[in-house]
Amino acid sequence: MRLRDWDRNLKVRLYGESLMNISFWMFFPFVTIYFAEEFGKDKAGFLLIFSQIFSVFANLLGGYCADRFGRKKMMVLSAGGQGISFMIFGLANTDWLDAAWISFVCYTFVGIFSAFYWPASQAMVADVVEEKDRNHVFAIFYTSINIAVVIGPLIGAIFYPTYRVHLMVIAGGACILLGFLLAKWTRETAPRFNAKGLDGNKHWYSFIGRQLKEYYIILKDKVFLLFIIGGVLLAQTFMQLDLLIPVYTKDNVQEQTFISLKNWTFTIEGEQAFGILLSENGLLVALLTVLVTKWMGKFHERNVFIGSSLIYAIAIYLFGQTTWIWGLVFAIGLFTLGELMTAGLQQTFVSKLAPEHLRGQYFAAASLRYTIGKTIAPISIPLTVWIGYDWTIGLLSFLAILSAVIFWLMFAIFEKEKQSKRLKGSA
Repeated sequence: MRLRDWDRNLKVRLYGESLMNISFWMFFPFVTIYFAEEFGKDKAGFLLIFSQIFSVFANLLGGYCADRFGRKKMMVLSAGGQGISFMIFGLANTDWLDAAWISFVCYTFVGIFSAFYWPASQAMVADVVEEKDRNHVFAIFYTSINIAVVIGPLIGAIFYPTYRVHLMVIAGGACILLGFLLAKWTRETAPRFNAKGLDGNKHWYSFIGRQLKEYYIILKDKVFLLFIIGGVLLAQTFMQLDLLIPVYTKDNVQEQTFISLKNWTFTIEGEQAFGILLSENGLLVALLTVLVTKWMGKFHERNVFIGSSLIYAIAIYLFGQTTWIWGLVFAIGLFTLGELMTAGLQQTFVSKLAPEHLRGQYFAAASLRYTIGKTIAPISIPLTVWIGYDWTIGLLSFLAILSAVIFWLMFAIFEKEKQSKRLKGSA
């Protein structure tokens, strides 16, 4: 499906969201550093956990609101809400206000509005794109996000230390512009809301209760439950890209030469080093996702899942053993390989586990790996105060290895169940 054949809704979103994502990633990677400096590492970690809890509930409500009130309306309100939150966030960092608590509240609201935006945006793609073309369209949006992850942190590494307020205001302006473009140039795509589809009950809290009951039923599947547990454990490692790693580089990477060419030398330190590492991750993901996914298709799924966990374990361990920028670049390269190994296989594996009539619910439940993992992951920041970087990073490496053990057990049960079904079918 060529870009020129896309529905206008998608074209507007692609360009508008690309601008918003680039401006967002100019400062977002450094937010953890900001809160650690303002509140201390121990308190910052718990505040980030507290903030994420609100996003988890917003994520549960996001799909309901997209169906109940419409995709376009939720996206416009969410983009505008993020924009206002960013603007106030920026003002809270000016000399005349300088209120870290207001910044934290704004950061929390940004997460809430984002959690409302994305379910509506994903549903809109399903509304206007035929099933055979959806993977391609989702891939284009995914690639645009990773391009933003390359460009944004590089700009932020240069300007964030001096122009933090300006970057936040720019991000706020980009979100408000996106909201205007959506309101002006897109149409509503949601089907007419049917209250009977929710058992005649229009209350939002009844939807959350029903969703939790569905999760409970699905999690009685042993293989799927192990998949979730292994995913949550592994998330404690890969979520650190936006949490522990920026704080580690800020505290430990001293000024050093990154590139030296004749009479020109580019030196970096903590925050700039992290911007380079994050851009490296985004660039590798954008360039190698398809290639690595095809490569992994040659191996048994069990070996890929276990191998990914072990590579994550090695990468995070190596990261904690050096402050040399090129050593960190190598560690993030390994880290990204662990990410890409299962980028395509995870969704395929969920589709194998899910009965056809429950496939949507299984995919929704599978996202618990990230929501629960993201809620727990910030504990790593206060851990660096209590037990130090070496022990914290060692613990994260151990959790990745433990996830490999969980995945081994998961596939052992999965293969046993498959064999049992084959024997019953042949009997």
